[in-house]
Amino acid sequence: MLLAIFNSGCSVFGIRTYEMTKYELIFDEANKEIRYYDSFIVAKTTVKGEFKEAQGAAFRILAGYIFGDNEKKQKIAMTAPVVQEPTAGSQKIPMTAPVIQRPSEEGWVMSFMMPSVYKMEDLPTPKDKRIRFETVPARHVAVIRYTWTGNESRNERKANELQKWIASLKGYEPISPPIYAGYDPPWTLPFLRRNEMMIEVKKKQERP
Repeated sequence: MLLAIFNSGCSVFGIRTYEMTKYELIFDEANKEIRYYDSFIVAKTTVKGEFKEAQGAAFRILAGYIFGDNEKKQKIAMTAPVVQEPTAGSQKIPMTAPVIQRPSEEGWVMSFMMPSVYKMEDLPTPKDKRIRFETVPARHVAVIRYTWTGNESRNERKANELQKWIASLKGYEPISPPIYAGYDPPWTLPFLRRNEMMIEVKKKQERP
């Protein structure tokens, strides 16, 4: 059932019909960019284990929430582009992108961006107590984009490439560890997948 609903917003051909987090492009160079994101809300969970196993477990927890495993028993209007009827007795939240995963001392943290129509107080309470909400403040982010699979070794290579690029910039410096962002389900054709490594950056202070 989850697969069928998720597939309505994602395609084997990499066609994305769900809401994606909006940003302002500051500048780009080949496959690398500096972006500015406004503040947004995420639902997140932490799972222990190896990258791939933790990825699957965390995704199932968060996907269950947005597909109706919550305590708000009301029918709400879905916003375009993803439109699905709420399941009986539950509120269903449309899928957004990207799905973000990063390591922590407790394991791997995965986050789903909540649709922009929601304020924190409007989000239904999850039944799964492993889910928590957080408002991500506005920030600048350095990004490297790539296709094919986002496995751990490939992500590490891309993170290193992004870190070297940031070091070459005169105006920005890194202030976070690398974060993986995936935009497509595993059945998307590999050469059409969109993966990104992200590092939060800040503008360097000009010395007098």
